[in-house]
Amino acid sequence: MDGHDSEDPKQSTADMTAFVQNLLQQMQIRFQTMSDSIITKIDEMGNRINELEQSINDLRAEMGVESTPSPVAPVARAKPKEEESNKEEGPA
Repeated sequence: MDGHDSEDPKQSTADMTAFVQNLLQQMQIRFQTMSDSIITKIDEMGNRINELEQSINDLRAEMGVESTPSPVAPVARAKPKEEESNKEEGPA
């Protein structure tokens, strides 16, 4: 029995090492799978956004509205400048 007792801790350590390595490998595979899935979903959402943007531009073209890359920014900036210049001219 003494010989068996001396081999048991070594076997136990080897078993634990193998278990941990296997567990880490499984975790790595799962994380890679999740990462791939997330990237795929992000790509799909990007495609949907591009399709939606194209549909909006098509509808705007049908309505006769010019298509601009960022319609809110230029309009918002243009109006205050005009109002500011009118305010400056008014009091003078």
